[in-house]
Amino acid sequence: QVQLVESGGGLVQAGDSLRLSCVASGGTFSNYYMGWFRQAPGKEREFVATIRWGDGDLYYSGSVQGRFTISRDNAKNAVYLQMNSLKPEDTAVYSCAAQTRPVFGLGISSPRRYASWGQGTQVTVSS
Repeated sequence: QVQLVESGGGLVQAGDSLRLSCVASGGTFSNYYMGWFRQAPGKEREFVATIRWGDGDLYYSGSVQGRFTISRDNAKNAVYLQMNSLKPEDTAVYSCAAQTRPVFGLGISSPRRYASWGQGTQVTVSS
């Protein structure tokens, strides 16, 4: 069973940076995607970024493009989210998610594509 553990959240001021980490264990991820999602209070879960283990193919949501960078370290089974120029609207619980099987008909930004989820880490950005 795949387990995902996030770390790196915290309270920062607008304009600051944070780096989130997600370490995966208990599975083989082949060439599937690992994604970051976030959920603010009272809002739907939102896609942030995703990266494919094998070739590093990656995508970002428009709201974080140019400010956030997703990367992976295959040797460590880890995925990172470097968040720069943080804004108050980035405040949310950030979760990493792993695609663990072939999926058809679901885009890479769909939460339903990802079968395993971490517990989440809180990111709070004050103005």
